[in-house]
Formats: sequence, C-alpha cells, structure tokens
Amino acid sequence: MAAVEPIRTTNMGESPRRMYERIGAFLFEQRLDPVPANYTFAYHLLSNPEGPLARAVANLTEGGIRLTQRDIDGLRVEPNGSRGAKEAAAPDAEASSKPTAAAAPDEKTQGLVAATHMQVEGFEVMVNAMLAETEDFGRNLAASAAAIDRTRGEEENPTLDEVAEITATMLDRVRAAEERLDSATREASELRKKLEEARDTANRDPLTHLPNRRAFEEGYAAQVATGAKLCLAVCDVDHFKSVNDRFGHAVGDGVLRAIAAALAEECAGHLVARYGGEEFAVLFTGLDLAKARATLDAARLRVQRKRYRLRNSDEPLGEVTFSAGITVANTQESFLTTFQRADELCYAAKAAGRNCIQFG
Repeated sequence: MAAVEPIRTTNMGESPRRMYERIGAFLFEQRLDPVPANYTFAYHLLSNPEGPLARAVANLTEGGIRLTQRDIDGLRVEPNGSRGAKEAAAPDAEASSKPTAAAAPDEKTQGLVAATHMQVEGFEVMVNAMLAETEDFGRNLAASAAAIDRTRGEEENPTLDEVAEITATMLDRVRAAEERLDSATREASELRKKLEEARDTANRDPLTHLPNRRAFEEGYAAQVATGAKLCLAVCDVDHFKSVNDRFGHAVGDGVLRAIAAALAEECAGHLVARYGGEEFAVLFTGLDLAKARATLDAARLRVQRKRYRLRNSDEPLGEVTFSAGITVANTQESFLTTFQRADELCYAAKAAGRNCIQFG
C-alpha cells in the first residue's frame, strides 16, 4: 500500500460546496466509505484543526499512514467533535482509563440522541452540497440544450437531434434527482426537529413538566460558565408521606403539580426543577440572596394560602406547605458542595418548625 502524506486540517469557514469538496477529498485519500458517519467525522476534523480530534488523527497518520474504519470507530466523535473514547494523542492519559461503572440507561439514551443528531447534521451538509452541484449541472445542461436548439435552424441535423434528445433526458434525470434530494433534506430537518423534542423530553419531569435533575445540573453548569450572580434553593414538601398515606398517590401527584406550578410562576425567569420525589430546586440568576429569598418566600406563601380539596368528595385536604434552604452559589466550588449546603439549610428549616426558609 502506498503511503500518503500526514493529515493536514484546514479551517472550514468556507462555502458548503467547498466544505463538501474537502470532506470528499479526505474520504477519498483515506479510502473511507462515503457514509454519513464518516462525513460527520471528517466535518468535525476539518472544521477544528487545533482540536483534540485533529491532534489524535495527526498522531495516527504520522508517517503517511492512512486511517482505517476501526480508527474512526475507536475515536468515537462526540456531538461537538471535541474528543473520542480513545485518545490516540495521549495513550497514557485519563481517557485510557477504564470506566468504573456502566452509564445509566437515561445517559445512554441521551448519548444515542446526541449521536443521531450529529449524523443528521452530517447528512444535511452532504445533501445540501450535492443539491448545489446538481442545480449548477442542471443549469449548464439547460444552457447547452438552448444553444443546440439555436444552431439546428430549420434544417434537420440527425446528430444535433440525437444530442438534444440525450440532453433533454439528462435534464429530466437531474430534475428528478433534485426533487429526491430536496425531499431527503426536508426529511432530515424533520428528523432533527423530532430529535430535539426527544432530547427535551429526556430533560423534563413527566409529572410536573418541569426540568428534571439532569437539566437542572446542566443549567447550573451553563450559568456558572457565564460568571453570573447565582443563588441555589432546595425545597421539600412538608409531611408529604402522610398525604400519600391518607389520600393515595394520585392526590400526592396533584399536590406536586400544584407546588410545581406555584414555584414556576412565582420564580418565572429562573430555573425551577423537580429534583426528585417531593424535592424541588430553584436556581436564581442575577439576584442577590435577599431578593432570591423574597421571591422564593412569595412562592411559599402562595402554596400555604391555597385551600386544597379532594376532587371527588370536595373534602378539605388540609394545609400544604414546603420548607426551603437557599444559599449563594460560589462559582469556585463544585455543584455538589453548593447543593449540599442548600439541602442542609432546608433540613434546618424543617427542624425549625417547617413552612419556612433558612438561608446562608
């Protein structure tokens, strides 16, 4: 096998057609199949020449060695193209260590959704480039056909007639191909929309329709990265077990939905999530502790003042309240440290008689 030059990546701030050409050249040089997964791999490689993926590929291809499909599968590009499961550039680095536990089922689902989303993106890049090519080819054919018609004149010319017929047939085929490509692009866009809906569903609590624990932790990380002023609150429904024991889980679910609605409305503009069971979490952005506490207390009072009744018998359910702890989020500490501090303050509120907020 003849050796090839080491891979050299180039920034891809170019037209879709130029990007398609570079991707095609890369796959041809490496003798890789032109399938969506490989298009996607090449897209992320070529669009980020200084990234970890590019460094890993540079190590693998040093000395003119071609990439293999096994190499690409081993690198396992993430949705942002930033790294793979195996870091060829640093075999003794952290990435080579074995995971200590298998990924949770929901994490696997998230990974599948993200990977499929990336495949769709690569497919759309490929289809759009192909569509641009067929449109140009179609325009050229149409121009050629018009020129042939002009030269034929009134006299019959068998050769020109045959060329005109072939050109017309090719034009029909190009138009049919454009229609198929356009349909494929629409289908890919629809699939992307469905994938985004699936990802949103995976990050949402099905009972209250609030963001779930994963979404809250991701939102916290995103806000920390902006350097915004943050306060984190943990809220826990008081005597919730007795509600379930006395009236059943259906009534308990209704209580959770009512509290979720009160928190979401009173804390509008901030991240409210059902963290688990009867526990809710709120991330206040851009508020100091006093203002965040006042906002949360408004939600507490709203829940306390509402008179809950059983739907079937109209029997009073009794007072429903929640206790909460709220703290300033220090961006220099981990999420777990901040959350545990707010959680301990919530327990302190329960110890202080419930239906109150402790802060610190």
